[in-house]
Amino acid sequence: MTLPTIFRRSLIALALGVTVSSPAAAQERELLNSSYDIARELFAAINPEFQAWWQEEHGEEIEISQSHGGSSAQARAILQGLRADVVTFNQVTDVQVLADAGLVAEDWQDAFENNASPYYSTTAFLVRKGNPKGIESWDDLVKEDVEMVFPNPKTSGNGRYTYLAAWGFAENEFDGDEEKIEEFMRTFLANVAVFDTGGRGATTSFIEREIGDVLISFESEVNNIRSEYGSDAYEVIVPPVSILAEFPVAVVGENAERNGNSDLAQSYLEYLYTEETQRLLAGFNYRVHNETVVEEFADHFPETELLEVDEVFGSWDEAMKTHFEGGALLDQLQRR
Repeated sequence: MTLPTIFRRSLIALALGVTVSSPAAAQERELLNSSYDIARELFAAINPEFQAWWQEEHGEEIEISQSHGGSSAQARAILQGLRADVVTFNQVTDVQVLADAGLVAEDWQDAFENNASPYYSTTAFLVRKGNPKGIESWDDLVKEDVEMVFPNPKTSGNGRYTYLAAWGFAENEFDGDEEKIEEFMRTFLANVAVFDTGGRGATTSFIEREIGDVLISFESEVNNIRSEYGSDAYEVIVPPVSILAEFPVAVVGENAERNGNSDLAQSYLEYLYTEETQRLLAGFNYRVHNETVVEEFADHFPETELLEVDEVFGSWDEAMKTHFEGGALLDQLQRR
């Protein structure tokens, strides 16, 4: 299964924000999906399939628009009035903030299977051909001559997963010794060559600006980049220990009802769980739950121990307060 050529076009696109998945035309209804910034190509492939399915099933032509950016930024935009019908984010807390505001149902994680996460990923490394720095796991990233690129954990769910994966590795490595863990993380953060605001910006820094020895991002993203730019230029390293990165979805109930799209929004998210869409997701290098598709792609995804945020850090709320709020551990560890 090959990556659609739309990935190339999106990587070099300058425009951010809302894009339309089909040619402008007078449609009966329009659905707006608010999503994270590196999901452009994914939903550009999914949306036409859903539109065709909906028309066949309901005899109705629909239009689907996308709004992309950092997951947290998209959540803030909805709080400020963006009338998204659904969200397809990369971090639970960004959906929860909408639930706390009454825009998403309180029990949103029970509305769909797998805690409302139709697909998932983990954090992986993209290195240049030949892996000149010999990077295989997290401890290789604290060497003096290694420079990393990954999104800023302050602005990116992608970046927060990277930070938490490194912390989880250190916690296992040093058997919970807080002093050693913090020293590891201090060195880890000092080796970051550039903090971009989101995953796509980090990709640009590593690929086009040729900054750093390793790009850290979702496994799906680094594999898509390698497919786009060639196995002769880059290699993907999935470390033996990483983190479970869930991609939660939810209907923004208040908006969907106001837009007259409640049924459409529900069906759109349910469609992500269908076997054909799960196969498409796997083709974009996301890990999925459908057993048939998992078996088909068994050789595609290396085995790795996936740490869970709730188990290592108590909960996402606790992780945010302890590590990412102003003056919390991330800020403390970055002080020189």
